[in-house]
Amino acid sequence: MSPQLALLVNPAARGGRTLRLLEPVARRLRAGGAELSVIVGDDAADALERACTAVAERPDALVAFGGDGLVHLAVQAVAGTDVPLGIIPAGTGNDIAGALGVPCQDPLAAARTVLRMKSRLVDAVRVRAGRADELFAGVLCCGFDSRVNERANRLTWPPGMARYMVAMAGELRSFRPIPFRITLDGQETIEREAMLVAVANTPAYGAGMRICPGARPDDGLLDVVVLEAISKGEFLRVFPSVYRGTHVGHRAVSVRRARSVRLEAADVVAYADGERVGPAPVECEIRPGALRVII
Repeated sequence: MSPQLALLVNPAARGGRTLRLLEPVARRLRAGGAELSVIVGDDAADALERACTAVAERPDALVAFGGDGLVHLAVQAVAGTDVPLGIIPAGTGNDIAGALGVPCQDPLAAARTVLRMKSRLVDAVRVRAGRADELFAGVLCCGFDSRVNERANRLTWPPGMARYMVAMAGELRSFRPIPFRITLDGQETIEREAMLVAVANTPAYGAGMRICPGARPDDGLLDVVVLEAISKGEFLRVFPSVYRGTHVGHRAVSVRRARSVRLEAADVVAYADGERVGPAPVECEIRPGALRVII
């Protein structure tokens, strides 16, 4: 029987450059026997509404053709349903797909993965911050990295990842360690001045930064990484090691695991899966097995 697939597309992924891949991917899915409907929203809210409508019609899968931001949106539509989520990585950052073993360098190989329709259950994370109450699948960041995101989103140039490098350099000039109050499972409280705190369901964010290398998306736990206050010079020396995940051996880095986390800090906005969530305080709670994903 032909699988019924709803293909959710982000036309702005990689500055619109991935749209040229849409036709060959759609052709590959149809050649594999899939019946395809393509969803493109006018904006994020419209795309989410269209995705929820598609999921309500119970396709065999909702397939996100884009990066982590589009996966984040798709998660809101499929979580708690029996409609699986497929991913065809086509964004600047494809860290969630990578954590699930989806081919990240070859969209046609990812399309073949979708056609096999082999799925498994993984965790999602409920996050509340300000007026936001949503889910994420990857990593939530709070501190230096989220402030870089805020700054990058105000820039119009340069494009792509270069914008984040410019934002990082600008933020580093004025950044001061942030006093955090971190509560784990409603019991243990940690008070630290920190550069950043990350709450992770999967290992990486930011296009390959392995901030929480031990995080697993199906263990029912959140990994909480705290980088305590260090000098800017030391920060610049430590930073490259995040791409290998070896920063967790640094004296200023600690890793804890919990089912729920509350972060309190002044003048900090949280980002999850690269998307703006809202200002602290932030509450995260693991939802074991909330997502069925095609792997």
